[in-house]
Amino acid sequence: MRIISTGMTDVGLKRGRNEDNYLINEELNLFVVADGMGGHAGGEYASAIAVNTVEEIVTSLEVDGIEVTDSTDPVEIARHKLIHAIRLAGKRIFDKAKEQPEYHGMGTTAVVLLVEGHNAFVAHVGDSRLYLVRGGRIEQVTEDHSLIAEKIRHGLITPEEAKHHRMRNVITRSLGYQEEVEVDLQVRAVRPGDQFLLCSDGLSGLVQPEEMAEVVSQHSPQEAARQLIGLACERGGDDNITAIIARMEEGT
Repeated sequence: MRIISTGMTDVGLKRGRNEDNYLINEELNLFVVADGMGGHAGGEYASAIAVNTVEEIVTSLEVDGIEVTDSTDPVEIARHKLIHAIRLAGKRIFDKAKEQPEYHGMGTTAVVLLVEGHNAFVAHVGDSRLYLVRGGRIEQVTEDHSLIAEKIRHGLITPEEAKHHRMRNVITRSLGYQEEVEVDLQVRAVRPGDQFLLCSDGLSGLVQPEEMAEVVSQHSPQEAARQLIGLACERGGDDNITAIIARMEEGT
């Protein structure tokens, strides 16, 4: 199976700098979106640490001479690599913030897709999302680590109320705020025609999933990413906007 992919990011209309970072490594079939936060360029720095660390660890089975896992099962190896990579990214951000006071409080979300064979490994921390578009239908694969998502899960507010809630941007889990972080990871079987959309909340907060599915289904990954970012900007562009689209196709 081969993958056709593209990634785009935009500062949006309200922010002075872009604190999002993304990664596409076609050799590894690795895709990352990270949405940083923190003053004095801290968010931009934190998200860069996240994408660089994930790429570094997924490339290697060892970190500082320590094997990530002693398993010979490819699925277990991939799982361990992703979890270790994201946790290490969080520790590096946490340590850097301690060393340099101007970066105090910086952090980042991270959503990661790694495709190996017919498996898609999806790992995330925070509220950046991964969607699967299959047969014209869309599924939100990741579950936001946010205060609003928790309120919805507990039936305290409706999804419609959440769109305008004053605490809609409060996340409950991120890389860098604590030395250790819990990482959510799923393994999904993939098939030709599947399309994955990774995005920051600058996109998901302004474009509805049904709209994403329509755009992604009808256009090439590059054109779909361009149109989705354009939609978010038309609707206010109140945050940085990042999107990666990866389409699974027959062949090698």
